[in-house]
Amino acid sequence: MNQNAPLPLPPRHLPHTHPRILSTAQLRAHGVSAADAGARCRPGGPWQQLLPGVYLLHPGPPTSEERLHGALLYAGRPPAREAAAVPAQPGAGEPHAPYTDAMITGLAALTLHRFSAVPPLPSLERVDVLVPRTRRLRSVGFVRLVRGAALPAPQQITGVPVAPVARALADAVAQLTDAGSVRRLLTEAVRGGHCEPAAVVGELRAARLLALPHVVDAVDSLLAEGRAIAEDRLYRMVAEHGLPDPLWNVELRLPGGPHLGGVDAYWPEQAVAVELDTRAPRQGLRQGDEALWSEYARKREHLERLGITVVHLTPKKLRDAAEQQATVVRTALMASDDREPAAYVVALPR
Repeated sequence: MNQNAPLPLPPRHLPHTHPRILSTAQLRAHGVSAADAGARCRPGGPWQQLLPGVYLLHPGPPTSEERLHGALLYAGRPPAREAAAVPAQPGAGEPHAPYTDAMITGLAALTLHRFSAVPPLPSLERVDVLVPRTRRLRSVGFVRLVRGAALPAPQQITGVPVAPVARALADAVAQLTDAGSVRRLLTEAVRGGHCEPAAVVGELRAARLLALPHVVDAVDSLLAEGRAIAEDRLYRMVAEHGLPDPLWNVELRLPGGPHLGGVDAYWPEQAVAVELDTRAPRQGLRQGDEALWSEYARKREHLERLGITVVHLTPKKLRDAAEQQATVVRTALMASDDREPAAYVVALPR
């Protein structure tokens, strides 16, 4: 075949492909056979084979964008009948190319989510791609396949299907052995507002990573970071939405009796307590945490039997719907006049 011969398809198609990378199936749909593609990938030719069944339509190294799309084309292999819709990169808000249950995950995904603790895409030796467990492919070249029984719904970032932050974190942590690196990633996830600790711990547990000492240590830091952020949100919610000042972070007890447990905010005149649900992610973290969670539930039930209204707030709700949560607390405070008087309790600094 003459490498300079025109391709057997209208010239407006391939020359303007962006990114300029196509699969064997897509080329075949445009009338380019595997033999024709192979001929153009010979030394000195205008194309190159980036991965098995994936072709780069120019010489020279691929861009980071082309590496991402190439990895997805290899792992997803869109069917030929959809090829005409695939070549051009989707614009913002448009559906991503039909990569058939394949999405970027791990460090590459965190880079796309704009994590500062992750090297830029050109510095990553590998691109992790999350695929179904039944996909019959192997890791090859710069592509590392991560298999999962249940895949999350991908998020689209610059036309690329990307795993949600919590899942991408778990897949990245699975490849890391340095406690400092793991701690930095988890801390940035929470401090940067990417996701809540509960979601991260849930994915780490599903990946069976919580038995690793360096991961457990990082999770401890994550939960401490998440609690501090949640407490700050609670302070701001009370101040910004005109709620009366409570007693902050106190331990409740019956006069001369046992301790009832700590709460994050307490209004003694109305007998209303706010409890931040930051301890729930610890369930299942270590042996005995199930008992701690049961004790937490028993404490809440005990307070309510004494006539104390316990308002449960989660860090995510405080972040996404602070005004709504302030209304919930205000309603509980206003409803105190309609309730039977609560038992008298002593509030001590915690």
